[in-house]
Amino acid sequence: MTVSKMTWRPQYRSSKFRHVFGKAATKENCYDGVPITRSVHDNHFCAVNPRFIAVITECAGGGAFLVLSVHHTGKVDPLHPKVSGHRGNVLDIKWNPFNDFCIASCSEDSTVKVWDIPPHGVLKNLTVPWKELQGHSRRVGLIEWHPTANNVLFSTGYDYQVMIWNLDSPEAVIKNPVRTISHHTDVVLSMSFNTDGSRLATSCKDKKIRVLEPRTGNLLQEANCKNHKASKVLFLGNLKMLLSTGSSRWNHRQMALWDQEDLDVPLLQEDLDGSSGVLFPFYDPDTHMLYIAGKGDGNIRYYEISSEKPYMHFLTEYRSHTPQKGMGIMPKRGLDVSSCEVFRFYKLVTIKALIEPLSMIVPRRSESYQDDIYPMTAASAAAMSAEEWLSGIDKGPLLQSLKPGSRVPDSYPELSSGLGSKGLGNSLGTRRSQSRPGQLQLAYIQDQLGNKECRSKTSVSNGQDPTLCSPPKTENEVWGGFDLRLKFHKQQEEIRRLREMLNQRDVRIKQLELEINNVRNSQDSH
Repeated sequence: MTVSKMTWRPQYRSSKFRHVFGKAATKENCYDGVPITRSVHDNHFCAVNPRFIAVITECAGGGAFLVLSVHHTGKVDPLHPKVSGHRGNVLDIKWNPFNDFCIASCSEDSTVKVWDIPPHGVLKNLTVPWKELQGHSRRVGLIEWHPTANNVLFSTGYDYQVMIWNLDSPEAVIKNPVRTISHHTDVVLSMSFNTDGSRLATSCKDKKIRVLEPRTGNLLQEANCKNHKASKVLFLGNLKMLLSTGSSRWNHRQMALWDQEDLDVPLLQEDLDGSSGVLFPFYDPDTHMLYIAGKGDGNIRYYEISSEKPYMHFLTEYRSHTPQKGMGIMPKRGLDVSSCEVFRFYKLVTIKALIEPLSMIVPRRSESYQDDIYPMTAASAAAMSAEEWLSGIDKGPLLQSLKPGSRVPDSYPELSSGLGSKGLGNSLGTRRSQSRPGQLQLAYIQDQLGNKECRSKTSVSNGQDPTLCSPPKTENEVWGGFDLRLKFHKQQEEIRRLREMLNQRDVRIKQLELEINNVRNSQDSH
C-alpha cells in the first residue's frame, strides 16, 4: 500500500464551502487583559460553551482558571474571581457537553476536579469542587468527556494511565476509577472519540497511535509509522478515518490520514511547513471541514474531507499577524446562524493578553436560515446514562436542528417516552433553549420553578442559589424503578438554567433599549 500525496493543483469541484472566510472580532468584542497561562504544555488552555468562556490563567501559589460570561467582552477586571481549588498549575479544562454549568479541570497536583458554576457566573473565588477524582500518581495532563453518555469523564497523566470516571457516584471524593487503561509506555499527548464513543484514539510520546475499546481497555489497532511522529490525533466523525498531526523525520510539520481499521500505512501524508509549533486539528462533522491551527502561528488552514480519493481538498488559509497560544471552539448550538457562521474559534493571544473570537463564515446574501449548511447536529442532551454505557450499550448522539425556535431533544428519550406527559419525562429531559431564550414559554418556566418545595434555611456556598431544593435523604428512594436523586438533580439543573435564560433575556432587552436610544439620538442630531 502506497502513501498518497495531496495535489495542490486547482481542482474544479463544486463546494458550498469553497469561499468560507475568517472574520476576527472587533476590539470591543474581544476579552482584553486576561492573564493567560505561560505553561509550555501543548493544550488548548481554553474551553467555551454558549454561556461561558473558561481560560487557564497564570497565578502564583497553586492553579486557577477564569470563567467569564461569553457576553462579558471588553476589559476584564484584574481582580475577577477565579476557580482556584488546585494546589498545582491547571493543565487542561473541558466543559461538560450536556451541562453548561459543569466544567472539569486537571492539574499538576495529580487530581481532576469537577466544578459546578453558579448560574450568574463566578462572583467570588471558587475553591470547593463538586467532585474530586484521586487516582493518578503523577500530574494529570488531559481530560475528555464521553460524547454521548452523561457524566463519564476520561483523564490521563504522566503516570501513562488512562482512567475512566463515573461522576454519578454519590461520593464527593472518588478514589477508584471504573477502569484504568495501561497500554501506553509514555505520556499520552491527545485523546479523541468517534461519534458514539465506542472507540478511543490516542497519540503518545512513544510515537504510536492507538485505537482502543474504552470500556474494556482492549487495544484494537496500533500504528508505529517511522516517517510520521504524531502529536495530535482526531477521529473524523463517521468517515471511519483518523487524522494525525505531527512532524516528519526531517522535522517538517506534517499531517496524515489513516483508515481506523488499518493503521499499518497512512492513506495520505503531507508536509506543511518547517515551523516548530504543534498543529491543533479541529473537525466539523456537519460540514466535513477540517481546520489546522498551528501553535505560535497566526494562520489557520482549512480543508474539506471526503471518503474517496484524494480525501482532502484544500480550501484556503486564514492569515493573521497575532500568534495563538491555544484555541477554544464554540459548540455548534452557540453559533450565529443568521450570519451563516459555521465555526467559531477563540484565539489566546498571549502577547496582548487577549482572547479574540474568530468566526468562519459562508458568504450568503440571504439573511434567512440556510438549511443546506446547517444539517442536524449533536444536541446538548445525553443519549444515555453512565450506567447504560458501562453496561455495554452504544448510542449515537441525539440530534437537533439549529433553526431558531427548534425544540431540543430530551436526555434519555427511551426513559421519558414510557412515563406519560405528567411523569418523570419533564424532569429527566434536559430542555435547553435554542439561541433565543425569550421564545421559551413563561408558563413552562413558572411550572418548573414550582416543581418542588424549596428549603427555607440554606447557607450560600461558593455562590450557589440558596433557594434550590434539598435532595432525597436516602439513596434508595425509588419510584417507578427510577432513582429520585437523579430526578432531583435534573430538576435543579433545569431550574438553574431557566433562571439564567430569564436573566439573559432581561440583559438583552436592556441592550436593545440602549441601541434604540442611540439610534434616536443620532437621528435627532442630524
